[in-house]
Amino acid sequence: MRLTEFWGRLEESFGATYAKSIAADQAFSALGDRTIDQAITQGVETATIWRAVVGAYPDRVPSRLQ
Repeated sequence: MRLTEFWGRLEESFGATYAKSIAADQAFSALGDRTIDQAITQGVETATIWRAVVGAYPDRVPSRLQ
C-alpha cells in the first residue's frame, strides 16, 4: 500500500485532524508500542501499520477499507 493511500484511509476513517492525532500520539502494541509516525519513520510497511489500526479500531474503520 502506498503511503498516500494509507493516509487517505486513515483520514477517511477518523477525519483529518483526529487521524493526525492518532498517528502522532497513540502507541499500538501491534507495532511494538510505536506510534504510526514512528513506525513509518522506521520503515514498517504501511500495510502492516494499517492492519494494526484496523485491529485497534475494528468498529471505526469502514469494512470496505479493512
